[in-house]
Amino acid sequence: MHIDMDAFFASVEQMDDPSLRGKPVAVGGSHRGVVSAASYEARRFGVRSALPMGTALRLCPHLIVVPGRMRRYAEISHRIMDALREFSPLVEPASVDEAYLDATGLERLFGPVENMGMAVKARVLDVTGGLTCSVGAAPVKFLAKIASDVNKPNGLFILYPEDVAEFLRTLPVGRIPGVGKRSLDALEQLGVRSAGDVLRYSREFWERRFGKGGVHLHERASGVDPREVEPYSEPKSESAENTFAEDTADRAVLRRWLLAQAERVGASLRR
Repeated sequence: MHIDMDAFFASVEQMDDPSLRGKPVAVGGSHRGVVSAASYEARRFGVRSALPMGTALRLCPHLIVVPGRMRRYAEISHRIMDALREFSPLVEPASVDEAYLDATGLERLFGPVENMGMAVKARVLDVTGGLTCSVGAAPVKFLAKIASDVNKPNGLFILYPEDVAEFLRTLPVGRIPGVGKRSLDALEQLGVRSAGDVLRYSREFWERRFGKGGVHLHERASGVDPREVEPYSEPKSESAENTFAEDTADRAVLRRWLLAQAERVGASLRR
């Protein structure tokens, strides 16, 4: 199962401040920053996460911009992860607002997978105080992630093993993890628009064409994903960043900020 919170940061802000409910809300910084999250009311205007805040305000002039509160989001995220572990010991947090859960064999405890999916959604709603999530269930991880997006928000979609081939046949190839814009352009030239189109060519063809990335593409288009749910993995990176209100080339200013960021990274690594 893949559990994905619905517009998490923005939904937390709307939950904590009832005056924001039903209104277009974006979580982010100044006009020089980017949108961290957008409510579904804001998304109707084309506002999306990672969009420059200036662009978001042009798309939706009455957008309400609120600063992020990472400590609050982390607090609720911990509650969600703890709740998921009530269902399975194998829970893999993928980010602050999404996680994978290995549901293998849990029918004996929770009944059919549909029942478990609804139970997960109800438990998340309870422990968060009213936040909804979308759940996708599938035989492998990448398909579970795609499935959780099918009926958003507050959705549940189950992809059964016998339906995988037909689901993939029409799945836009850009939905396969790892296929970016450059890859899409190259695939378009080959007439490949869906995962089903990928299988018109052999694994060897894709390996010759794109190397390991080609093998990965062919495997995913075939419904193959050998990754297991991993409750813990070593962190791969640690970083700190700031967005300035105005551009600067002042080396003294930049040096001070670089030192401050290095201190933040060091403190986090030591923790």
